[in-house]
Amino acid sequence: MSTPDSSVPAHYRDCTRTLLRYAVVATIVALLSGVLFQESSKKLSYADAAPGLRLESLLSLALVHGHVFLVAVLIPIAMASALFLARKVGGAELSSRTLHWLTRGYLPFAALTVALMLYKGYHVLLAVRHGARDLDAVDASFFGGNALVRHSIYGTAHTAMAVSLGVFAIALWRSLARGGAAARG
Repeated sequence: MSTPDSSVPAHYRDCTRTLLRYAVVATIVALLSGVLFQESSKKLSYADAAPGLRLESLLSLALVHGHVFLVAVLIPIAMASALFLARKVGGAELSSRTLHWLTRGYLPFAALTVALMLYKGYHVLLAVRHGARDLDAVDASFFGGNALVRHSIYGTAHTAMAVSLGVFAIALWRSLARGGAAARG
């Protein structure tokens, strides 16, 4: 086992370790979501649903695989890489508070977003498999038909992800100011 680079601040190591471990777990989740989609789509035959209905009932679930790779694998790896690249080019050190926006803000809400996609995908697919043909009615029954709960959860998850990533990105940008000005945050 190698020893950590002592020139890297402890909070950078902790943040990077968290981001990379999250990305590794998310890679497994992404691969499994692809397998789940393939296996689940086989259970809805063209005899059970017309081609247009079949496509629409599978689309939400089909998108999970790629979204998990982007939101939960590539973005965390990119942010971990950005931390070190910024230091290499003379960027000021970011505070642990700023890095918590990634690990305590972005990551949990990225997981919630993935869970919401899986829930929606299976909600639509299972409804069609069990005979529902009116996709507007299926959509209206999402979250037990409670639109306020649905929009609140989706709005919170997406806003928190965006704000968390935005705070980090702005702090990183500011750390790269000419003249090596210290990062605020």
